[in-house]
Amino acid sequence: MNKKSRTASDRTVAYAYCEEIIKKHSKSFYFAFSKLPKEKANAVYAIYAFCRLADDSIDEAETKEAQGDALTFLTNELNRFEEGHEPDHPVWQALRDVFERYDMSIEPFYDQLNGQAMDYHFKQPLTMDDLEEYSYYVAGSVGLMLLPVIASENHKDLEEDAIALGVAMQLTNILRDIGEDYQKSNRIYLPKELMDEENYSEAELAAQIINSSFIAVWETIAHRAEQLYEKFEQSLKYFDKDSQLQVALSAKVYGGILDAVRENDYDCFSVRNKTSAAKKVVFYNEVKNSL
Repeated sequence: MNKKSRTASDRTVAYAYCEEIIKKHSKSFYFAFSKLPKEKANAVYAIYAFCRLADDSIDEAETKEAQGDALTFLTNELNRFEEGHEPDHPVWQALRDVFERYDMSIEPFYDQLNGQAMDYHFKQPLTMDDLEEYSYYVAGSVGLMLLPVIASENHKDLEEDAIALGVAMQLTNILRDIGEDYQKSNRIYLPKELMDEENYSEAELAAQIINSSFIAVWETIAHRAEQLYEKFEQSLKYFDKDSQLQVALSAKVYGGILDAVRENDYDCFSVRNKTSAAKKVVFYNEVKNSL
């Protein structure tokens, strides 16, 4: 087997590894982006797999010291990658191919690690601005990573819109995972000022109380997420033609999580809210017919 064919084989294996990660951890994301042309889908899988590495470096470490060590290790790996000496690991091998094919920037990848560091040094956000800043680092950065792949011609002009979509998705995740974040990690992502303003206490959160105050806090954040989804949708026509359906579908599927929470009477504690398979098909047909 010659060097060229080995390289192609290694690349195929690396992308398959990344695809398995997204299939396992994000069915909604995979549902949307698996419908991209193969080369672009592979690039999305590689970017997602990197973000999963970053996320797991914090979530799977059992002590604060281990979390810090894992984050330092991953930062050093990214430094090596930037210098052209990526680690011998499928995720990094796939990412190298992505960087060779697309006009990628390394900065959002460092921003993603900064977002993980914010989780490592977690403090409840004080204001909505604080929450959106955090959401940029952990998710808006992902929008910037994906942008050269799905908006190859206009990506430099669409950065604000890509960030808006990422932040909207992160706010949606936070609203879906309120109970899990508190019960498993003792984290409250709801802004303290907003909780105080609506007279909703940590004690009520711990007791999983869903009342008018809780709903008011939840809806304030949900309304902001929906504003950001709308901002993104207005720019959709400037994304690559072969990516518009998939990007719009990802936004619809994630936005559908907010509706699922409402339909379940705002239960973010005992229900795993998600967009149903049937609803995904409805969204797919809606988006396809609108383009």
